[in-house]
Amino acid sequence: MPEPTDNSSGLVCVGLNYKTTPVEVRERLAFPEAQVPLAVEQVRGLPGFEESVVLSTCNRVELYAAHSLPSGHHGHAALRDYLIARFELQPEHAEAMVLYNLDADEAARHLFRVVSGLDSMVLGETEIFGQVKSAYKTALATGSTARTLNKLFQQAFTVGKKVRNDTMIQRGSTSVGSVAVDLAEKVHDLKECRVMLVGAGEMSRTCAQSLLSRGAKSVIVSNRSYEKAVELAAEMKGTAIKFDEWEHALHEVDVIISSTSAPHFVIKPEQIEQVMRRRRWEPLLLIDIAVPRDVDPSVNDIEGVYLYDIDALQNIADDGRRERERQLAACERIIEEQLEKFGYLKPPGASQAGLLVS
Repeated sequence: MPEPTDNSSGLVCVGLNYKTTPVEVRERLAFPEAQVPLAVEQVRGLPGFEESVVLSTCNRVELYAAHSLPSGHHGHAALRDYLIARFELQPEHAEAMVLYNLDADEAARHLFRVVSGLDSMVLGETEIFGQVKSAYKTALATGSTARTLNKLFQQAFTVGKKVRNDTMIQRGSTSVGSVAVDLAEKVHDLKECRVMLVGAGEMSRTCAQSLLSRGAKSVIVSNRSYEKAVELAAEMKGTAIKFDEWEHALHEVDVIISSTSAPHFVIKPEQIEQVMRRRRWEPLLLIDIAVPRDVDPSVNDIEGVYLYDIDALQNIADDGRRERERQLAACERIIEEQLEKFGYLKPPGASQAGLLVS
């Protein structure tokens, strides 16, 4: 009988997520989508590194790599140093960067859990599968993956599909976008509610679909690319406005959900204060699901304004976890079976890599 293949040799993952690191630190380390291909090549170009994938979402930044260094510890240190240099972190921000350092089977297990939605703020979330797939395709297109990471990610997608098909982990709200709409619904009757979406990316699309399914009275979409705003607005029988005009429509809405890819605040106190005067201080709910954040946190100090960022949504997400948590044991069992099937698990008694925090 052939010996099982060790698929985990030289495999490492270094990352941070919403559980380890607050949004004000995560946003400093977010890779803009257009810069991910370069980042992938930079990681692969580090001494001793042979393959790489960079995953950057609103809730996590993770670097996966295959290397020929003396140990996983050397790989972790090199990736940590890369992040500090890449984002020019000051010492105080580098110290606040709490990383998980995984290698071998633990790195594979982590990726399988991520793709399955088990490591998400919203347990069972569906968006992460597509985000990981996109990150892998970007790395593949740059020639930054080979045998180790190609097998790992293809296996992860197989596991993610199996977990979703064989369990009920997706029951209920399973996306950050739908949880944002849950929050809006707690504050307003959506059938009487006017909502503005700032941004027209995938997260905004998820919000739009959720708003439409719950009968929101009216939706306005604003985006830097007006064509994308028109497209999304048309899908939900809403209205599109140009990005430099969204301020003029603020007095008409009850809720703003913002999710752009801007590297800086796009909604500022002076804009909202002016609008609130015009609204005669009628309450305004702002939900910021972007990383880096779209809304200046000081907006929350304005009378009548209620601001929630992506970390604040976690409490609402937790309310919907209970039913899905009953499915966790079945999901974890599938992942362990697949780890063994694909040859990542070491024989009993062998040392296993744990969760090291730096």
